[in-house]
Amino acid sequence: MATLETTFAGLKLRNPIIISSSGLTDSAAKNQRLYESGAGAIVLKSLFEEQIMLEADWLGDPNMYPEGSDYLVGYIREHKLGEYLELIKESKKVCDIPIIASINCYQNNDWIEFAKKIEEAGADALEVNILALQTDIQYAYGTFEQRHIDILSHIKKTINIPVIMKLGDNLTNPIALIDQLYANGAAAVVMFNRFYQPDIDIEKIVQTSGNVFSNESDLAKSLRWIGIASAAVDKLDYAASGGIHSPEGVVKAILAGASAVEICSVLYQNSYGTINETIHFLNDWMERKGMKNIKQFKGMLNVNDLNGINTFERTQFLKYFSSHK
Repeated sequence: MATLETTFAGLKLRNPIIISSSGLTDSAAKNQRLYESGAGAIVLKSLFEEQIMLEADWLGDPNMYPEGSDYLVGYIREHKLGEYLELIKESKKVCDIPIIASINCYQNNDWIEFAKKIEEAGADALEVNILALQTDIQYAYGTFEQRHIDILSHIKKTINIPVIMKLGDNLTNPIALIDQLYANGAAAVVMFNRFYQPDIDIEKIVQTSGNVFSNESDLAKSLRWIGIASAAVDKLDYAASGGIHSPEGVVKAILAGASAVEICSVLYQNSYGTINETIHFLNDWMERKGMKNIKQFKGMLNVNDLNGINTFERTQFLKYFSSHK
């Protein structure tokens, strides 16, 4: 009988399906339902540093509140953080699976000391998102990557629970960065975070939001880079995020080298029953292939020869176009 248990960031998961940070995970009641539906772990809705700071700064405008500016800034900040700590505590009460907190930060400052409170509230791990576009004309190459390392290093000095780094796909060389993240204490890497998708309404001539949800073709990016990274930096765990819209996608991610996957869009577009369907498919596939556990096929199709031809790069490119004449 196959077992679906896996290890991700030092956490034991009953299966590799992690619910990604989103509106699906913003309450203990929702998280309990996800747990009962079969999820292996849950990433709580992210706490956005930028959002808190903007709201606090606006309410703390000394021109609007000349006598209470500092008080209001502190109140908003602590109120938001307090709500998040309560979400962790309440979710832990009703979910007997790992609860992973999530923060979205963009600078390395004292604000990330809040990570210690997250640990004290009972979170099993912390996922850190540093999602930003680099558009400064005076940008110094490597500054963005160094920010990841600095924030991770700062957090690791503060807490003992595992730290997971969720990366955007706007990196020149994710492998070099992942190697440094591992050296600075990262327990796992998630590939990739999803950017806001812009669009333009040509009739109203205004900027609009593009498709909020990922699609199945997005998985290719994760497969490529996890396939390369899991061979090059094999001392930490990987999770695929974006484009997991079918049970087959879960198998593909694990074959590429992932220990787990993060899903979100597929749950919004379908139902929580998707989790159980995926579990059944994975179990049946493993039985058919004679796989007794996840480790047995994890990374089976990652890059085998890092010093030779990279099978996730030129060879696949040539095969693709040779078959389309």
